[in-house]
Amino acid sequence: MLATFYQQQREHIASVSRAYQQCMADHQLDSLAIYSGHADNHFADDHATSFQSYGHFIHWIGMADVQHSWLVIQPEQRPQLFLYAPADFWHLPTQLPEEPWVAEFDVHLCSDKITPPLSGRAAIIGDVMGLTSATQLAQKATLNPEALIRALDEQRMDKTAYEVACLREANRLAVAGHQAANAAFLGASAELDIQLSYLGASRQREMEVPYQNIIGLNQHAGVLHYQRYDVTAPKQRYSLLVDAGKRFRGYCADITRTYAGPDAPSEFGDLITAMHGLKDTLIGQIAPGVSFFSLHEQMHQGLADILVAHHLYEGSAESAVESGVTRAFCPHGLGHSLGIQVHDVAGLMQPDGTPSPAPSSHPALRLTRTLRPGMVVTIEPGLYFIPMLLAPLRNKALPINWPLVDTLSVCGGIRIEDNILVTENGADNLTQ
Repeated sequence: MLATFYQQQREHIASVSRAYQQCMADHQLDSLAIYSGHADNHFADDHATSFQSYGHFIHWIGMADVQHSWLVIQPEQRPQLFLYAPADFWHLPTQLPEEPWVAEFDVHLCSDKITPPLSGRAAIIGDVMGLTSATQLAQKATLNPEALIRALDEQRMDKTAYEVACLREANRLAVAGHQAANAAFLGASAELDIQLSYLGASRQREMEVPYQNIIGLNQHAGVLHYQRYDVTAPKQRYSLLVDAGKRFRGYCADITRTYAGPDAPSEFGDLITAMHGLKDTLIGQIAPGVSFFSLHEQMHQGLADILVAHHLYEGSAESAVESGVTRAFCPHGLGHSLGIQVHDVAGLMQPDGTPSPAPSSHPALRLTRTLRPGMVVTIEPGLYFIPMLLAPLRNKALPINWPLVDTLSVCGGIRIEDNILVTENGADNLTQ
Protein backbone atom coordinates (compact mmCIF):
# COMPACT_ATOMS: atom_id res chain seq x y z
CA MET A 1 0.00 0.00 0.00
CA LEU A 2 2.75 2.47 0.91
CA ALA A 3 4.65 1.72 -2.30
CA THR A 4 1.47 2.42 -4.28
CA PHE A 5 0.95 5.67 -2.42
CA TYR A 6 4.53 6.80 -3.06
CA GLN A 7 4.11 5.98 -6.74
CA GLN A 8 0.88 7.96 -6.85
CA GLN A 9 2.70 10.94 -5.33
CA ARG A 10 5.45 10.80 -7.95
CA GLU A 11 2.83 10.57 -10.69
CA HIS A 12 1.05 13.53 -9.10
CA ILE A 13 4.22 15.63 -9.20
CA ALA A 14 4.77 14.66 -12.84
CA SER A 15 1.18 15.67 -13.64
CA VAL A 16 1.54 19.02 -11.85
CA SER A 17 4.84 19.62 -13.65
CA ARG A 18 3.26 19.02 -17.07
CA ALA A 19 0.39 21.34 -16.23
CA TYR A 20 2.75 24.09 -15.09
CA GLN A 21 4.89 23.73 -18.20
CA GLN A 22 1.81 24.21 -20.35
CA CYS A 23 0.57 27.10 -18.26
CA MET A 24 3.95 28.84 -18.45
CA ALA A 25 3.98 28.40 -22.22
CA ASP A 26 0.47 29.88 -22.43
CA HIS A 27 1.59 32.91 -20.43
CA GLN A 28 5.00 33.16 -22.15
CA LEU A 29 7.02 32.71 -18.96
CA ASP A 30 10.64 31.61 -18.76
CA SER A 31 10.60 31.08 -15.00
CA LEU A 32 8.07 30.94 -12.18
CA ALA A 33 8.82 31.13 -8.46
CA ILE A 34 6.36 30.05 -5.76
CA TYR A 35 6.90 31.41 -2.27
CA SER A 36 5.87 29.16 0.62
CA GLY A 37 4.95 32.07 2.85
CA HIS A 38 5.86 32.75 6.46
CA ALA A 39 4.16 33.42 9.78
CA ASP A 40 3.99 36.98 11.10
CA ASN A 41 4.61 37.85 14.71
CA HIS A 42 1.84 39.32 16.81
CA PHE A 43 2.14 43.08 17.17
CA ALA A 44 5.02 44.10 19.49
CA ASP A 45 5.79 40.46 20.25
CA ASP A 46 8.15 37.71 19.17
CA HIS A 47 5.41 35.08 19.13
CA ALA A 48 4.05 34.17 15.70
CA THR A 49 0.54 33.57 14.47
CA SER A 50 -0.57 30.17 13.23
CA PHE A 51 0.59 29.37 9.70
CA GLN A 52 -0.04 27.22 6.67
CA SER A 53 2.03 27.26 3.49
CA TYR A 54 0.72 28.79 0.27
CA GLY A 55 -1.67 26.42 -1.45
CA HIS A 56 0.16 26.27 -4.79
CA PHE A 57 3.38 25.45 -2.90
CA ILE A 58 1.65 22.62 -1.02
CA HIS A 59 0.29 21.33 -4.33
CA TRP A 60 3.83 20.36 -5.30
CA ILE A 61 5.38 19.05 -2.09
CA GLY A 62 2.50 18.14 0.24
CA MET A 63 3.87 19.91 3.31
CA ALA A 64 1.72 22.54 5.01
CA ASP A 65 4.21 24.09 7.43
CA VAL A 66 7.18 25.13 5.24
CA GLN A 67 8.26 28.76 5.69
CA HIS A 68 10.64 31.16 3.89
CA SER A 69 11.17 28.66 1.06
CA TRP A 70 10.91 28.82 -2.70
CA LEU A 71 10.01 26.52 -5.57
CA VAL A 72 11.36 27.62 -8.95
CA ILE A 73 10.00 26.12 -12.18
CA GLN A 74 11.59 26.61 -15.60
CA PRO A 75 10.73 24.97 -18.93
CA GLU A 76 12.28 21.55 -19.53
CA GLN A 77 14.15 21.61 -16.20
CA ARG A 78 13.69 19.83 -12.92
CA PRO A 79 11.89 21.92 -10.30
CA GLN A 80 14.26 23.62 -7.89
CA LEU A 81 13.30 23.53 -4.19
CA PHE A 82 15.09 26.09 -2.03
CA LEU A 83 14.27 24.94 1.48
CA TYR A 84 14.96 27.33 4.34
CA ALA A 85 16.67 25.18 6.99
CA PRO A 86 18.92 27.32 9.18
CA ALA A 87 21.10 26.02 11.97
CA ASP A 88 18.93 26.82 14.99
CA PHE A 89 18.86 25.65 18.59
CA TRP A 90 15.66 27.58 19.37
CA HIS A 91 13.52 25.74 16.81
CA LEU A 92 13.63 22.51 14.86
CA PRO A 93 14.48 23.37 11.25
CA THR A 94 12.25 22.17 8.43
CA GLN A 95 13.26 18.68 7.33
CA LEU A 96 12.33 16.74 4.22
CA PRO A 97 11.16 13.17 4.78
CA GLU A 98 13.16 10.26 3.44
CA GLU A 99 10.60 9.45 0.76
CA PRO A 100 10.86 8.83 -3.00
CA TRP A 101 9.10 12.06 -4.02
CA VAL A 102 12.04 14.17 -2.82
CA ALA A 103 14.12 12.80 -5.72
CA GLU A 104 11.78 14.61 -8.16
CA PHE A 105 13.32 17.94 -7.11
CA ASP A 106 16.74 19.51 -7.07
CA VAL A 107 16.85 20.39 -3.38
CA HIS A 108 18.94 23.25 -2.00
CA LEU A 109 19.11 23.58 1.78
CA CYS A 110 19.46 27.28 2.63
CA SER A 111 20.78 28.53 5.93
CA ASP A 112 19.76 32.08 5.02
CA LYS A 113 16.60 33.53 3.54
CA ILE A 114 17.11 33.98 -0.20
CA THR A 115 15.60 35.63 -3.22
CA PRO A 116 14.84 33.05 -5.91
CA PRO A 117 17.04 32.78 -9.01
CA LEU A 118 14.98 33.86 -12.01
CA SER A 119 15.71 34.22 -15.69
CA GLY A 120 13.97 35.76 -18.68
CA ARG A 121 10.34 36.70 -18.39
CA ALA A 122 9.41 35.71 -14.84
CA ALA A 123 6.49 35.63 -12.45
CA ILE A 124 6.30 35.17 -8.69
CA ILE A 125 3.24 33.93 -6.83
CA GLY A 126 2.58 33.85 -3.10
CA ASP A 127 2.40 36.34 -0.25
CA VAL A 128 5.62 38.23 -0.87
CA MET A 129 4.52 41.76 -0.01
CA GLY A 130 5.62 41.33 3.59
CA LEU A 131 9.19 40.49 2.54
CA THR A 132 11.88 43.15 2.81
CA SER A 133 12.91 42.10 -0.70
CA ALA A 134 9.45 42.73 -2.18
CA THR A 135 10.55 45.82 -4.11
CA GLN A 136 13.58 43.99 -5.47
CA LEU A 137 11.42 41.03 -6.50
CA ALA A 138 8.97 43.31 -8.29
CA GLN A 139 11.82 44.58 -10.44
CA LYS A 140 12.71 41.03 -11.49
CA ALA A 141 9.27 39.55 -12.06
CA THR A 142 5.54 40.17 -12.26
CA LEU A 143 4.05 39.57 -8.82
CA ASN A 144 0.90 37.43 -8.60
CA PRO A 145 -0.40 37.93 -12.15
CA GLU A 146 -4.14 37.44 -11.93
CA ALA A 147 -4.63 35.44 -15.13
CA LEU A 148 -1.83 33.03 -14.20
CA ILE A 149 -3.21 32.42 -10.72
CA ARG A 150 -6.69 31.79 -12.12
CA ALA A 151 -5.22 29.16 -14.43
CA LEU A 152 -3.29 27.51 -11.59
CA ASP A 153 -6.38 27.59 -9.37
CA GLU A 154 -8.33 25.76 -12.06
CA GLN A 155 -5.73 22.99 -12.16
CA ARG A 156 -6.43 22.22 -8.52
CA MET A 157 -10.10 21.47 -9.16
CA ASP A 158 -9.32 18.03 -10.63
CA LYS A 159 -7.73 15.78 -8.03
CA THR A 160 -5.12 13.15 -8.89
CA ALA A 161 -5.18 9.66 -7.38
CA TYR A 162 -2.57 10.82 -4.86
CA GLU A 163 -4.69 13.77 -3.78
CA VAL A 164 -7.76 11.57 -3.38
CA ALA A 165 -5.71 9.18 -1.23
CA CYS A 166 -4.62 12.11 0.97
CA LEU A 167 -8.19 13.36 1.33
CA ARG A 168 -9.41 9.86 2.16
CA GLU A 169 -6.78 9.48 4.88
CA ALA A 170 -7.56 12.93 6.28
CA ASN A 171 -11.20 11.84 6.52
CA ARG A 172 -10.28 8.58 8.25
CA LEU A 173 -8.33 10.43 10.92
CA ALA A 174 -11.02 13.08 11.33
CA VAL A 175 -13.70 10.42 11.77
CA ALA A 176 -11.74 9.05 14.74
CA GLY A 177 -11.82 12.53 16.22
CA HIS A 178 -15.56 12.84 15.71
CA GLN A 179 -16.17 9.51 17.39
CA ALA A 180 -14.11 10.63 20.40
CA ALA A 181 -15.98 13.95 20.52
CA ASN A 182 -19.32 12.15 20.66
CA ALA A 183 -18.02 9.89 23.42
CA ALA A 184 -16.93 12.94 25.42
CA PHE A 185 -20.37 14.48 24.91
CA LEU A 186 -22.01 11.32 26.24
CA GLY A 187 -19.71 11.67 29.25
CA ALA A 188 -21.11 15.14 30.02
CA SER A 189 -17.94 17.01 29.03
CA ALA A 190 -17.58 20.74 28.47
CA GLU A 191 -16.87 22.14 25.01
CA LEU A 192 -13.16 22.47 25.77
CA ASP A 193 -12.97 18.84 26.92
CA ILE A 194 -14.74 17.71 23.74
CA GLN A 195 -12.25 19.71 21.68
CA LEU A 196 -9.32 18.09 23.49
CA SER A 197 -10.82 14.64 22.95
CA TYR A 198 -11.16 15.39 19.25
CA LEU A 199 -7.57 16.58 18.93
CA GLY A 200 -6.20 13.57 20.77
CA ALA A 201 -8.10 11.00 18.73
CA SER A 202 -7.33 12.71 15.40
CA ARG A 203 -3.65 13.02 16.39
CA GLN A 204 -3.05 16.74 15.97
CA ARG A 205 -2.21 19.90 17.83
CA GLU A 206 -4.68 22.76 17.74
CA MET A 207 -2.29 24.83 15.59
CA GLU A 208 -2.36 22.05 12.96
CA VAL A 209 -6.11 21.90 12.32
CA PRO A 210 -7.10 23.06 8.82
CA TYR A 211 -9.65 25.46 10.35
CA GLN A 212 -10.67 26.30 13.89
CA ASN A 213 -12.89 23.48 15.07
CA ILE A 214 -16.50 24.35 15.87
CA ILE A 215 -17.58 22.57 19.07
CA GLY A 216 -20.99 23.94 20.02
CA LEU A 217 -23.26 22.71 22.80
CA ASN A 218 -26.94 23.62 22.93
CA GLN A 219 -27.65 27.06 21.46
CA HIS A 220 -24.01 27.41 20.42
CA ALA A 221 -24.81 24.84 17.72
CA GLY A 222 -26.78 27.61 16.02
CA VAL A 223 -23.76 29.92 15.72
CA LEU A 224 -22.48 28.91 12.30
CA HIS A 225 -18.79 29.66 12.99
CA TYR A 226 -18.88 29.40 16.78
CA GLN A 227 -15.40 30.29 17.97
CA ARG A 228 -15.35 29.70 21.76
CA TYR A 229 -15.00 26.66 24.02
CA ASP A 230 -16.82 26.86 27.33
CA VAL A 231 -14.77 25.25 30.09
CA THR A 232 -17.80 24.29 32.19
CA ALA A 233 -20.35 21.71 31.09
CA PRO A 234 -23.93 23.02 30.88
CA LYS A 235 -26.54 21.73 33.31
CA GLN A 236 -28.72 20.53 30.47
CA ARG A 237 -27.34 18.74 27.43
CA TYR A 238 -29.65 19.39 24.51
CA SER A 239 -27.29 19.05 21.56
CA LEU A 240 -23.74 18.98 20.26
CA LEU A 241 -22.53 20.17 16.86
CA VAL A 242 -18.97 19.27 15.85
CA ASP A 243 -17.56 20.78 12.66
CA ALA A 244 -13.93 19.68 12.69
CA GLY A 245 -11.25 18.54 10.28
CA LYS A 246 -7.78 17.17 9.82
CA ARG A 247 -4.90 17.66 7.41
CA PHE A 248 -2.95 14.88 5.77
CA ARG A 249 0.02 16.01 3.67
CA GLY A 250 -1.65 19.37 3.34
CA TYR A 251 -5.06 18.04 2.24
CA CYS A 252 -8.11 18.76 4.38
CA ALA A 253 -11.04 16.84 5.77
CA ASP A 254 -14.09 18.94 6.72
CA ILE A 255 -16.75 16.90 8.52
CA THR A 256 -19.75 17.96 10.60
CA ARG A 257 -22.00 15.90 12.85
CA THR A 258 -24.82 16.87 15.19
CA TYR A 259 -25.99 14.80 18.17
CA ALA A 260 -29.08 14.98 20.37
CA GLY A 261 -28.38 15.10 24.09
CA PRO A 262 -30.34 13.39 26.86
CA ASP A 263 -32.30 16.59 27.59
CA ALA A 264 -33.24 17.33 23.97
CA PRO A 265 -36.89 17.42 22.90
CA SER A 266 -37.75 14.15 21.15
CA GLU A 267 -38.44 16.02 17.91
CA PHE A 268 -34.80 17.10 17.69
CA GLY A 269 -33.48 13.56 17.29
CA ASP A 270 -36.05 12.94 14.56
CA LEU A 271 -34.86 16.07 12.75
CA ILE A 272 -31.23 14.89 12.91
CA THR A 273 -32.28 11.60 11.31
CA ALA A 274 -34.15 13.49 8.59
CA MET A 275 -31.16 15.70 7.87
CA HIS A 276 -28.92 12.65 7.50
CA GLY A 277 -31.44 11.36 4.98
CA LEU A 278 -31.43 14.66 3.08
CA LYS A 279 -27.62 14.63 2.97
CA ASP A 280 -27.61 11.09 1.56
CA THR A 281 -30.29 11.94 -1.01
CA LEU A 282 -28.25 14.90 -2.26
CA ILE A 283 -25.09 12.79 -2.48
CA GLY A 284 -27.07 10.32 -4.56
CA GLN A 285 -27.76 13.11 -7.09
CA ILE A 286 -24.07 13.88 -7.64
CA ALA A 287 -22.76 13.04 -11.10
CA PRO A 288 -20.70 14.63 -13.87
CA GLY A 289 -22.61 17.41 -15.59
CA VAL A 290 -24.76 18.24 -12.56
CA SER A 291 -24.95 21.89 -11.54
CA PHE A 292 -23.96 22.38 -7.91
CA PHE A 293 -26.40 25.26 -7.71
CA SER A 294 -29.19 22.91 -8.74
CA LEU A 295 -28.17 20.63 -5.86
CA HIS A 296 -28.29 23.65 -3.55
CA GLU A 297 -31.84 24.35 -4.73
CA GLN A 298 -32.72 20.69 -4.14
CA MET A 299 -31.41 21.08 -0.59
CA HIS A 300 -33.93 23.86 0.03
CA GLN A 301 -36.71 21.77 -1.47
CA GLY A 302 -35.74 18.84 0.74
CA LEU A 303 -35.49 21.11 3.78
CA ALA A 304 -38.97 22.42 3.06
CA ASP A 305 -40.28 18.84 2.99
CA ILE A 306 -38.65 18.23 6.39
CA LEU A 307 -40.14 21.39 7.88
CA VAL A 308 -43.59 20.31 6.73
CA ALA A 309 -43.24 16.64 7.69
CA HIS A 310 -42.07 17.55 11.21
CA HIS A 311 -44.77 20.20 11.71
CA LEU A 312 -42.44 23.16 11.89
CA TYR A 313 -44.19 24.65 8.88
CA GLU A 314 -47.91 24.05 8.36
CA GLY A 315 -48.16 25.21 4.79
CA SER A 316 -46.93 23.67 1.54
CA ALA A 317 -43.29 22.87 0.90
CA GLU A 318 -43.41 25.02 -2.22
CA SER A 319 -44.52 28.07 -0.23
CA ALA A 320 -41.77 27.49 2.37
CA VAL A 321 -39.18 27.86 -0.38
CA GLU A 322 -40.88 30.71 -2.24
CA SER A 323 -41.47 32.80 0.90
CA GLY A 324 -37.84 32.51 2.03
CA VAL A 325 -38.62 30.39 5.09
CA THR A 326 -36.05 27.74 4.20
CA ARG A 327 -33.36 30.40 3.78
CA ALA A 328 -34.05 31.62 7.32
CA PHE A 329 -33.68 28.06 8.64
CA CYS A 330 -30.53 27.45 6.53
CA PRO A 331 -28.64 30.62 5.53
CA HIS A 332 -25.51 28.96 4.15
CA GLY A 333 -24.72 27.17 0.92
CA LEU A 334 -24.90 23.43 0.35
CA GLY A 335 -21.12 23.05 0.30
CA HIS A 336 -17.85 24.02 -1.30
CA SER A 337 -14.81 22.70 -3.12
CA LEU A 338 -12.35 20.86 -0.88
CA GLY A 339 -8.66 20.15 -1.25
CA ILE A 340 -5.53 21.88 -0.03
CA GLN A 341 -7.74 24.63 1.36
CA VAL A 342 -10.96 23.90 3.20
CA HIS A 343 -12.86 26.40 1.08
CA ASP A 344 -10.73 25.58 -1.92
CA VAL A 345 -9.95 27.81 -4.87
CA ALA A 346 -11.86 28.19 -8.16
CA GLY A 347 -15.31 27.46 -6.72
CA LEU A 348 -16.78 30.73 -8.00
CA MET A 349 -15.35 30.81 -11.52
CA GLN A 350 -15.85 29.01 -14.80
CA PRO A 351 -13.15 26.71 -16.25
CA ASP A 352 -11.88 29.55 -18.45
CA GLY A 353 -11.36 31.77 -15.40
CA THR A 354 -14.38 34.03 -15.85
CA PRO A 355 -16.22 34.87 -12.62
CA SER A 356 -19.25 32.81 -11.63
CA PRO A 357 -20.49 34.52 -8.47
CA ALA A 358 -23.18 33.24 -6.15
CA PRO A 359 -26.68 34.43 -7.06
CA SER A 360 -28.03 37.36 -5.05
CA SER A 361 -30.74 35.12 -3.57
CA HIS A 362 -28.10 32.77 -2.13
CA PRO A 363 -25.08 35.00 -1.44
CA ALA A 364 -23.35 32.52 0.91
CA LEU A 365 -23.03 29.80 -1.75
CA ARG A 366 -19.31 29.03 -2.20
CA LEU A 367 -19.52 26.75 -5.26
CA THR A 368 -21.33 27.48 -8.53
CA ARG A 369 -19.56 24.97 -10.76
CA THR A 370 -20.87 22.20 -12.97
CA LEU A 371 -19.49 19.00 -11.48
CA ARG A 372 -16.96 16.87 -13.31
CA PRO A 373 -14.95 13.75 -12.39
CA GLY A 374 -12.07 14.47 -10.04
CA MET A 375 -13.72 17.30 -8.15
CA VAL A 376 -14.09 16.93 -4.38
CA VAL A 377 -16.92 18.83 -2.69
CA THR A 378 -18.66 18.97 0.66
CA ILE A 379 -22.36 18.30 1.07
CA GLU A 380 -23.62 19.95 4.25
CA PRO A 381 -27.34 20.68 4.59
CA GLY A 382 -28.34 22.57 7.73
CA LEU A 383 -31.39 23.38 9.83
CA TYR A 384 -30.95 26.04 12.52
CA PHE A 385 -33.02 27.96 15.04
CA ILE A 386 -31.23 31.32 14.87
CA PRO A 387 -33.26 34.07 16.56
CA MET A 388 -31.70 36.82 14.45
CA LEU A 389 -32.88 35.17 11.22
CA LEU A 390 -36.24 33.92 12.44
CA ALA A 391 -37.33 37.14 14.16
CA PRO A 392 -38.35 38.92 10.90
CA LEU A 393 -40.63 35.99 10.02
CA ARG A 394 -42.63 36.40 13.23
CA ASN A 395 -44.12 39.61 11.87
CA LYS A 396 -45.39 37.90 8.72
CA ALA A 397 -48.51 35.83 8.19
CA LEU A 398 -46.63 32.59 7.71
CA PRO A 399 -47.81 29.17 8.93
CA ILE A 400 -44.75 28.56 11.11
CA ASN A 401 -45.30 26.50 14.25
CA TRP A 402 -43.70 29.01 16.60
CA PRO A 403 -44.32 27.04 19.83
CA LEU A 404 -42.38 24.09 18.37
CA VAL A 405 -39.65 26.39 17.04
CA ASP A 406 -39.30 27.91 20.50
CA THR A 407 -39.13 24.46 22.08
CA LEU A 408 -36.35 23.39 19.71
CA SER A 409 -34.40 26.65 19.87
CA VAL A 410 -32.47 25.44 22.94
CA CYS A 411 -30.79 22.91 20.59
CA GLY A 412 -29.30 25.58 18.34
CA GLY A 413 -29.31 23.71 15.07
CA ILE A 414 -28.22 20.80 12.91
CA ARG A 415 -25.53 20.44 10.26
CA ILE A 416 -24.46 17.15 8.65
CA GLU A 417 -21.43 17.24 6.33
CA ASP A 418 -19.60 14.65 4.23
CA ASN A 419 -16.72 14.97 1.75
CA ILE A 420 -17.52 13.64 -1.71
CA LEU A 421 -15.41 12.74 -4.74
CA VAL A 422 -17.18 13.15 -8.08
CA THR A 423 -16.51 10.04 -10.18
CA GLU A 424 -17.26 9.04 -13.76
CA ASN A 425 -20.35 7.17 -12.54
CA GLY A 426 -21.54 9.32 -9.66
CA ALA A 427 -20.04 9.89 -6.23
CA ASP A 428 -17.57 8.33 -3.81
CA ASN A 429 -18.16 9.29 -0.17
CA LEU A 430 -14.76 9.80 1.47
CA THR A 431 -16.36 10.22 4.89
CA GLN A 432 -16.87 6.61 5.91
